[in-house]
Amino acid sequence: MKILLANPRGFCAGVNMAIDCLERSLDLFGAPIYVYHEIVHNKAVVDRFRGLGVVFVEGIDEVPEGFPLLYSAHGVSPFVRDQARARSLKAIDATCPLVTKVHLEAVKYASEGYKIVLIGHEGHDEVIGTMGEAPDRIVLVESAEDVEALDFPTDTKLAYLTQTTLSVDDANVIIDALRRKFPMIANPPKDDICYATQNRQEAVRELAPRADLVLVLGSQNSSNSKRLAEIAEQLGKPSHLIDGVREIDRAWFDGVETVLITAGASAPEDVVSECVEYLKRVFDAELSEEFVREENVHFPPPKSLRDLLPILN
Repeated sequence: MKILLANPRGFCAGVNMAIDCLERSLDLFGAPIYVYHEIVHNKAVVDRFRGLGVVFVEGIDEVPEGFPLLYSAHGVSPFVRDQARARSLKAIDATCPLVTKVHLEAVKYASEGYKIVLIGHEGHDEVIGTMGEAPDRIVLVESAEDVEALDFPTDTKLAYLTQTTLSVDDANVIIDALRRKFPMIANPPKDDICYATQNRQEAVRELAPRADLVLVLGSQNSSNSKRLAEIAEQLGKPSHLIDGVREIDRAWFDGVETVLITAGASAPEDVVSECVEYLKRVFDAELSEEFVREENVHFPPPKSLRDLLPILN
């Protein structure tokens, strides 16, 4: 058996920054540290931090007054920030800068009188946070069919934004539908779908045709990980989205000569390594690192964390 190991894969700059924020906060404050929602959408990462005394909450009222609180990489709405201030929480904003970019675009378009069509998945933490920037100005669509159901007056100023972790192909189908129905719709000068999402999708598109099976390391609530598995399926390749080696079924590999392994942007490298070592041990697999794109993006710690350092030293 041969393993094609996709590059790039795994942690993106935004995830690295969020995890670094949480690790530094643990060093500075000690446990417990509170995080609004999961710091990133990955079970292994969340379980590791739980073991270190991190408490993940779904409501601000779950955080004791005056305690440190991290906002996850997916961002939060202004309402959540107001709630945190009201409880005198030491808020540390680990929002990915590329998500913040979408928030700022929403604020800008709303202030200029636009109605905003947000392309994304209902209920996703990032979408909830973005819509919270201008809830009376934003409409969510998930498909071209949703676009056809939109009924804006002809003189409505319209703009669209997208969730950062969408499938590029799926988003383009919806964008094309928007442009056909609303030819004058505005859009941000730069795509909202993040560089890491696009790079990992491109790697799967390029490498999957050479494989008989695709393994995607990532959690079921990770939007960008699910998109990788979907792309492989669209290319006619059986694919499995798994959190780690314990979920592997040996029956998947009957008749398989080449396996492509990749990982979503919130999946740690150790779970990838465990799967590679399993295939080497069980199937005497040979590893081939495949490089499609080089990534050198780095995000520094947010100002909200840097500002706390003089207070704590």
